[in-house]
Amino acid sequence: MSTTVESSSERSADEVNEEIRALWLRSGGTLSVEQREEYRRLVLEWAAAAPQSVSAA
Repeated sequence: MSTTVESSSERSADEVNEEIRALWLRSGGTLSVEQREEYRRLVLEWAAAAPQSVSAA
């Protein structure tokens, strides 16, 4: 099982989020085993692409 995440410079967090939403819509709210793996990959990609917040000291 690969945990490789695409570079955040390839797609924005918004683009990945749209793909996550489309996956849920296609699945009707219940993910198959294959769809769960795709969802996991997408969430990791989204997290890598999402802007990191910085806490003020």
